[in-house]
Amino acid sequence: MKISTKGRYALRLMADIAAHEQDGFVSLKDVAARQEISVKYLEQIAGTLSRAGFLYSGRGAQGGYRLAREPGTYTVGSILRLTEGNLAPVACLDGEENRCARCGECPTLPFWEGLYRTVNDYIDRYTLADLMKQM
Repeated sequence: MKISTKGRYALRLMADIAAHEQDGFVSLKDVAARQEISVKYLEQIAGTLSRAGFLYSGRGAQGGYRLAREPGTYTVGSILRLTEGNLAPVACLDGEENRCARCGECPTLPFWEGLYRTVNDYIDRYTLADLMKQM
């Protein structure tokens, strides 16, 4: 499993907005300058987060983005799954049900299931509030 720039930047975007929203809506231009990420790329990521209800957007001169909820209610896992999709280490664990013809006799399946469970437990243990403590 490798987290793409989209997932990494989504976490940075959310943490930056959380850290600066006390002044109102946070502009992507300001986030881009602080995080050294292109505004265009942040627009794509913010659109995804906004459509999912993670961010509110405001228009106009005082526009920008705000969190839709408190930082402690967003897990790192929820943000990464939204931007990255399923984080399964192997294709047979991608869906709700394992449809692999060999799943009943695969000697490696328990290993992959354990890795997947460990990754999910780890990323769901941390919240946006936890990330903000590192800022």
